[in-house]
Amino acid sequence: MENRETFSEEIKKIFEDMKNTPEDQQQITHNGVLYPSGLCSSEIFEALSTFEAREDDIFMVAYPKCGTNWTVLMLQDMVYVVYNKNPSSLIPLIEFGGPGKYEKLKEESSPRILATHLHYDNIPKSFIDKKTKMLVVFRNPKDTALSYYHFYNNNPKLPTYTSWDTFFQDFMSGNVCWGSYFDQAIAWNKHIDDDHVMIITYEAMKEVCLIC
Repeated sequence: MENRETFSEEIKKIFEDMKNTPEDQQQITHNGVLYPSGLCSSEIFEALSTFEAREDDIFMVAYPKCGTNWTVLMLQDMVYVVYNKNPSSLIPLIEFGGPGKYEKLKEESSPRILATHLHYDNIPKSFIDKKTKMLVVFRNPKDTALSYYHFYNNNPKLPTYTSWDTFFQDFMSGNVCWGSYFDQAIAWNKHIDDDHVMIITYEAMKEVCLIC
């Protein structure tokens, strides 16, 4: 397929460009939540507030390290088979990149595959109003925390933790990028019966793939 380069590779390129960013500037705060400064900005959050979703968008939502890359790739494969539509060259996470990205997304043919790590309350209102189909993925919080710990320490563009205990305290209190895993889980629990929302776990998807 064309444009098969995954967005994880694009993100690696962005982090590579951030090599000289001082550690105290590697994260920004927006509405009380931390985000990586090389991927998110106040400008993109402002532009995101007026982003127009489509009813036929496919929107994947997951806390970091819950299988985002894998799930997006599977969705892209499904759309390719059904619609013969190649994956977009744009990074699908809506909060990544610059404000100009949204103009390019307007030109994308449907169905668009979009994704986010954002808390339910921070998702653009148009996704909610249009009842865009949302696939929400969760992972065992213990595995999520461990994977996130290694992600922080293996990424030179995020603060390094000297011990698991220190990171665990920050993870439990939501003092990490994209905030609290548990706050996000509680928010989605309120929408578990919404017709346009499907909640699944990383473990369930993995089990199905092993059976297949």
